[in-house]
Amino acid sequence: MKNTFLLLLAVFTFSIANAQSAKALLNEVSAKAKSYDNIQIDFKYNLNNSKEDVNQETRGDVSLSGNKYVLNMLGTTRLFDGKNIYTIVPEDEEVTISKYSAQDDKEITPSKMLTFYESGYNYKMDIEQNLKGRKVQFIKLTPIDSKAEIKDILLGIDVQTKHIYKLIQTDAKGTKYTLTVNSFKTNQPLSKTLFTFDEAKFKQEGYYINKLD
Repeated sequence: MKNTFLLLLAVFTFSIANAQSAKALLNEVSAKAKSYDNIQIDFKYNLNNSKEDVNQETRGDVSLSGNKYVLNMLGTTRLFDGKNIYTIVPEDEEVTISKYSAQDDKEITPSKMLTFYESGYNYKMDIEQNLKGRKVQFIKLTPIDSKAEIKDILLGIDVQTKHIYKLIQTDAKGTKYTLTVNSFKTNQPLSKTLFTFDEAKFKQEGYYINKLD
């Protein structure tokens, strides 16, 4: 009984230390991200579900400043100016405008990509890997909400820069979403109108403006 108790105590102590180490690293990553005026990321995105025989890969880029962002991916531009979300589809010559609701925003959106883990997750240190010359420490995040659609997330952090290098999200149906950072630039000279939607310009170009709210 004594040996069993000591073993359980050791496991419990290790679990606490592991979680504390993970939290300390995540705090560093969060503080680093918030210290920049803006961030520009070029990334590779992969969606894979072996059961459904689905494997899709694409590239994209995103510019972030505070909670504002411009995301270019799959031929679509998504712009958030802090109040409204603008989805611009050049192929259809259409812009959809919707008001942002923090209560309904449960996804890992670009504005939350670097800080989403600050609440709602349990976390622990996972494997460490050498990826393309980078020393990457993975942290496993598990939603506190047992009914969450996300099963778990592996967050790969570049130990030297304290920047997120890879995010691997697995949902309850086994679909895996992997985002790998190709380049991570900070404090770049951005246009003053980068996060501003010019409705008159798009109307002039013949776009249909679809306002949902």
